[in-house]
Amino acid sequence: MHGDPTTRSPHALRPAAFLDRDGVINLDHGYVAQRAAFDWVPGVRAAAAQLHAAGFALVVVTNQSGIGRGLYDEAAFNALTDWMRGEFAAAGAPLAGVYFCPHHPTEAVGAWRRECSCRKPAPGLLLQAARELGLDLARSLLFGDRGSDLQAAQAAGVTRRVLLATDGAGEPAAVSAGLATHRFRSLADAVASMDLRAALVPTV
Repeated sequence: MHGDPTTRSPHALRPAAFLDRDGVINLDHGYVAQRAAFDWVPGVRAAAAQLHAAGFALVVVTNQSGIGRGLYDEAAFNALTDWMRGEFAAAGAPLAGVYFCPHHPTEAVGAWRRECSCRKPAPGLLLQAARELGLDLARSLLFGDRGSDLQAAQAAGVTRRVLLATDGAGEPAAVSAGLATHRFRSLADAVASMDLRAALVPTV
């Protein structure tokens, strides 16, 4: 399990807006590791800026088995992540952390091939972010494009889970009943439809 957190605030726990990467932030072309293949989902940076302004810490949580499969290395992922961070910051949406899992239980090579607690649908990435960044999971949101994103959020105690379908390739994998609170085309559509002030109040 790997993370890249910023300095933790010493104050009260804050809510997070957890964002999957491929399919939510950028179009999912499959194992995106270079800027040339990174196509932004329209409106995602502006929507993220709205979430940041409303008081949500922006945290990316992403499975990156391309590392474990040997398709690209951590250096390439980190270089792309640094560029992505800069683009978000320039848009008024600084990322509080980027957490990724390089493992796969059957398709990865060497030490990367293993069962782990960080590959979604396991909740490890979200739990690590909560510990390191001081996050209130009960007041947090997650935006994902697959059932595994929503399952990870449910296991971590994130009650508000939004399913996005951004690439026009059809519906994501089957989602368990009750996991998706809403289904939208993109993060921009979802945020435009939300009362973010109300979203800061935990559900009961």
